Amino acid sequence: MMNVFCKTLLASAMAASLVSSAYAAEPLKVYGKLNVTAQSNDVSDETETTIQSNASRFGVTGDFELGNSLEAFYTIEYEVDTGNEDKENFLARNQFVGLKGHFGAVSVGRNDTILKVSQGKVDQFNDLSGDVKTIFKGENRMAQTLTYYTPMFGDIQAGVTYVASGDSDQVVGDNTTGEDGVSMAVMYGDAGLKTSAIYAAIAYDSKVKGYDTARATVQGKVAGVVLGGMYQQQEALDSGVSDNGFLLSAAYDINEVTLKAQFADMENKGDSWSVGADYSLGKPTKLFAFFTANSFDSNDQDDNYVGVGVEHKF
Repeated sequence: MMNVFCKTLLASAMAASLVSSAYAAEPLKVYGKLNVTAQSNDVSDETETTIQSNASRFGVTGDFELGNSLEAFYTIEYEVDTGNEDKENFLARNQFVGLKGHFGAVSVGRNDTILKVSQGKVDQFNDLSGDVKTIFKGENRMAQTLTYYTPMFGDIQAGVTYVASGDSDQVVGDNTTGEDGVSMAVMYGDAGLKTSAIYAAIAYDSKVKGYDTARATVQGKVAGVVLGGMYQQQEALDSGVSDNGFLLSAAYDINEVTLKAQFADMENKGDSWSVGADYSLGKPTKLFAFFTANSFDSNDQDDNYVGVGVEHKF
């Protein structure tokens, strides 16, 4: 019996292809990546080895010219968990449809919040055991959102995400219904540092997934070293407890090798530090290795992770 995901994605791709031909639009794009590691995980004084997937994904995306400088766009993306013994191993990621034009871009559906997007590429261990979400709140992908991006004003762009109260993640504490949430950010420069020497962003979440969160991010290149920093204040809506934290990251290229290091600390939560190296085999493929140590204030144990892996994008 064909997997439900395969049925849905195949039907979506076929429908999009037909619409694409009808409107002489950009071709349907199928994309994704596989990121798989062999790891030794020492958690709570117990060690196990795993072959695990790190947010591997598969999706389709497209743009459609509607005339009068108006375009429709969409993305349907799923996470593929290769290490899950369940054959139904697909999880929903960003899935939205929208319109863009001179006014900017607006979309509705499941999407990353603007605050999450605003981090750019400062997290050098994204999707691995040292991911910033291990220590920081705010890395949210919400199911019921409306997102708006302004046009670019030079190197500056702003955005806002509205999260509907009907999203189940908006329910806080003993409440039976949720509240509307808003995520907003102003961003400067190119997050990939290809068209600008620096990237910076200021973002704020109001009542998103149980937290008010303020975040400032900056990243730039100095003497060939990519340096990044993040400062965050997060307040739990149910308790009113406010915590402050920061992240520092660095990366340096030596021919095909990229050396990386990162440290993050959040008050009343703990800290995380990671070191690693990537080896590029070509534009879409890399080998990598890392070590991460996570320490949490809630216990006296340190969780350590050592991994080697391969990533291929398509």
